[in-house]
Amino acid sequence: MAKAAFSKKKALFTSKLDLNLRKKLVKCYIWSMALYGAETWTLRAADQKYLESFEMWCWRRMEVSWSDHVRNEEVLLRVNEQRNILHEIRKRKANWIGNILRRNCLLKQVIEGKIKGEMEVARRRGRRRKKLLDDLKDRRG
Repeated sequence: MAKAAFSKKKALFTSKLDLNLRKKLVKCYIWSMALYGAETWTLRAADQKYLESFEMWCWRRMEVSWSDHVRNEEVLLRVNEQRNILHEIRKRKANWIGNILRRNCLLKQVIEGKIKGEMEVARRRGRRRKKLLDDLKDRRG
């Protein structure tokens, strides 16, 4: 959906406007679509790779011709940016969890794991699912 929105406004993002203005437009218009609901995502390695490639796709479409062979580091230098879409997700997730944990509500009890449920199956196969708080702890260090 975000790629479709970028393609609709491609003439604006690839125009001769100031680069800083075009970057702000991408972060405001495109990233808001791409990261909708990102506060509740538990990201796997494949998801992180997909998001980083989407970020590079946006910067590359803004600044580089399709026929040029340019490395990602060179594209980031041209647009004067760093890869920060994952940092933005971590920041949003930390803010959202902080808001939830300050309130006294059912969602807080669910996130903290205080609500016990009965499972029909004693044990699932494979690796244990990553919970929201586990994901936040992994990101902090």
